[in-house]
Amino acid sequence: MNDLQWLQDWYARQCDGDWEHSWGVRVTTLDNPGWRVSIHLEDTELEGKTFTKLQIDRTEEDWIYAKVENNFYEGVGGALNLTEIFGVFWEWTEANEWRN
Repeated sequence: MNDLQWLQDWYARQCDGDWEHSWGVRVTTLDNPGWRVSIHLEDTELEGKTFTKLQIDRTEEDWIYAKVENNFYEGVGGALNLTEIFGVFWEWTEANEWRN
């Protein structure tokens, strides 16, 4: 399974007839160029979980920053880093879901 397939599955698991009407996943572009991924965590098993901010600066084109703040996962990165942004969320989710 690749990162995008996994994200689709994660999103589908959150859809309970209510969550998807208020929350969701947003993918937008940046003008530098790059990507922004915002994922609502409220009413998911990830709400309130700790995330260590991530900052990787490889080059001007190859970079990624990720954080969780106010019940949002927010990842940004270069034009070729979208799957890596999803992958960071996947790894963190796998380490935190189903744990109290």
